[in-house]
Amino acid sequence: MEADGFVSRRTSMEAPGVDSRVTGAAAGAEFRWLGGRLLEANVTERFVGSLSSRKAGEQDFTPVLLSTSAETEVDYEGLPQGAATSTHMLAGAVAGIMEHCLMYPIDCVKTRMQSLHPEPGARYRNVMDALQQIVRTEGFWRPIRGVNVLAVGAGPAHALYFACYEKIKFSLSDAIHPGANSHLANGVAGCMATVLHDAVMNPAEVVKQRMQMFNSPYRGVLECMGSLLRQEGPAAFYRSYTTQLTMNVPFQALHFMTYEYLQELLNPHRQYNPSSHVVSGALAGAVAAAATTPLDVCKTLLNTQEAQAIHMIQAEAATATATAPGSRHISGLGEAFRTVYRMGGMPAFFKGVQARIIYQMPSTAISWSVYEFFKYIITKRQHERRLRGDRDGDK
Repeated sequence: MEADGFVSRRTSMEAPGVDSRVTGAAAGAEFRWLGGRLLEANVTERFVGSLSSRKAGEQDFTPVLLSTSAETEVDYEGLPQGAATSTHMLAGAVAGIMEHCLMYPIDCVKTRMQSLHPEPGARYRNVMDALQQIVRTEGFWRPIRGVNVLAVGAGPAHALYFACYEKIKFSLSDAIHPGANSHLANGVAGCMATVLHDAVMNPAEVVKQRMQMFNSPYRGVLECMGSLLRQEGPAAFYRSYTTQLTMNVPFQALHFMTYEYLQELLNPHRQYNPSSHVVSGALAGAVAAAATTPLDVCKTLLNTQEAQAIHMIQAEAATATATAPGSRHISGLGEAFRTVYRMGGMPAFFKGVQARIIYQMPSTAISWSVYEFFKYIITKRQHERRLRGDRDGDK
């Protein structure tokens, strides 16, 4: 036996000074010695003891019996840190679909309230007033029109999003700060995950926001997609992509860094803790949403191509060139910023900020809590199956 080394061996425990009750219970079990401690590996009843010198050539073993059930509860903290990519993708897909579907009515209100020149029937005092007016004047189901296209996009988008985030986060953390959390790694991982997420999600966002607008001319998702292709071409689905990235890269970097920082404070052992996931997710979403609202207003304008904004820039172009206004679209972040400022000044960049925060707080709370729950359940079951397989193999 090595005093401070690590030795694993089968033992019958038939050694001088060892109580016979221990001998009978632990016969044939595998034990490991580490620095004078006895650690059990494959028995239902666990014995932990220590070796202490009594006199030269003689050692005394004092056993301690720790009763455990045959099916030991698997601790979340003890689960493998490198969960399978498929686990992250499945948990992320479920989280994304639930997040967007549950919060869709508030998202509809946010889109309406970010309108630069709303029609008289679409002017709302606050989020609740908007929901009440929409249901009363446009029907009970109006706030969720277009939710199906968002659900279809959210599944694969969030699967890639979380899988990419987890992979890059662990790889960078090991390189930058081995064995510890790195805020830089979290931020970079969030940025890279956003690029993949938005590439899948942007077309769904365009269709969704076109259908959410007041007096939207489209009866359904397919009609909206067909109309966009015929009238504006495939580029319409990615006209706001660069703006979306410009908004979401700082949003997600701030979001992930805030979430991981709050987890260090509220859940330092990184166990499965639903309340800490909800609180951290909600606060991280609120901070990131408030900081990036101006970019979200510009993104909404690029997606919806609001009629009043188009008329204004057409009239300005006609005045400048003394020609009849032609058909055109708002394109690019710079033009979107100029249009927003000309139509409403600095306050226009924060239109809908209340609705955006009210949307993002529960949205990110739902996303993180559902993601962490499914990741925990899936990983735990995989771990338990491996343990049962190991026990069956030993038999």
